[in-house]
Amino acid sequence: MSDVKLAVIFYSTYATNFEMASIAAEAARAAGAEVRLLRVAETAPEAAVNSQDGWKATVEKTKDIPVATPEDMEWANAYLFSAPTRFGQVASQMRAFIDTLGGVWFQGKLANKAVSAMSSAQNVHGGQEATILGLYTTFMHWGSVIVAPGFTDASIFATGGNPYGYSHTQGKEFGDNEKAAIGHQAKRLVEMAAKISA
Repeated sequence: MSDVKLAVIFYSTYATNFEMASIAAEAARAAGAEVRLLRVAETAPEAAVNSQDGWKATVEKTKDIPVATPEDMEWANAYLFSAPTRFGQVASQMRAFIDTLGGVWFQGKLANKAVSAMSSAQNVHGGQEATILGLYTTFMHWGSVIVAPGFTDASIFATGGNPYGYSHTQGKEFGDNEKAAIGHQAKRLVEMAAKISA
C-alpha cells in the first residue's frame, strides 16, 4: 500500500464515464492507492433525466456512489476526473462541482497534488481532447501537477493515440486495449503521486 489517496471523480450521462472511472479505480487500487470512487451531483432537471431511458438508468445505477465534496478534495493527494464533453467543454455537472472548490483552492489545498483527466464523446472527433485540455487549464490554476499518460505505453497507440488522457467513443465496447489504456493512466497517476508526496 502506498501513501496515495486518490479521488476518482466522474460525471456520467449514459454510464460511459462511470465505466471508465470504475476501471481506473480498480487499476489504482491494484497499484496500491487508497481510492474513493465519487460522482458529482446531477444538476439537470428530473424531467430531462427521466425523458431518456439511458440517462435515467445511469442515475439509478450510480445512486449509491457517494457524491464528491470539497472535503474529499482535501483528503486526496491525487485526482482523476472523468466526464463527457459538451460542445468541446466538460459537462456542466462537472463544472458545477469544480465551481464549489473556491474555498479549498484559496487555502492552497488543491496545490501540489497529482491530477489527470479522461473524457468521452458521441463520435471520434467530438471534442474529447479540448475537454481534457480545458480541465488541465483549471488544474493549472489550482497549482496541481498534471500527469498526462503521454506516449508512455503501447495501449495509448492501440486506442487512438491521445497523449492528454484517455478518451472514449460512446457506445464502443471496453475491450482489452481500452481497459489497458485506462489502467495505464491510473497507474501512472498513482506512481507520480507517490513521488510528489514522498
